[in-house]
Amino acid sequence: MPSEATRSLVRAGREALAEHYVLRLYVSGMTSRSLRAVDSVRRLCDTHLVGRYQLEVIDIHQQPGAARADQIIVVPTLVRTLPLPLRRVIGDMSNSERVLQGLALKPSGAS
Repeated sequence: MPSEATRSLVRAGREALAEHYVLRLYVSGMTSRSLRAVDSVRRLCDTHLVGRYQLEVIDIHQQPGAARADQIIVVPTLVRTLPLPLRRVIGDMSNSERVLQGLALKPSGAS
């Protein structure tokens, strides 16, 4: 039977994993709209998810198979793949509150 310290450590590890976000931002080339979306998402993550996220930027011109696999039909699209359930936000990503709400992200310090 595991000790209380071991159970506590396992709980802490699970909580840390549950708070880690894996995000994919689909863009189309290096257009001004794509660059704004990338900048907005990076700022949002650096502000609200410090140390708790992984962001992958996917250019659908360079990786069309990724867009097909994830059924992306409009760009920019931000996809939260973890934690489940999968969530998507479409648009330029400039409205931080809308993006946070759309992806059901918990900002740092929120309960």
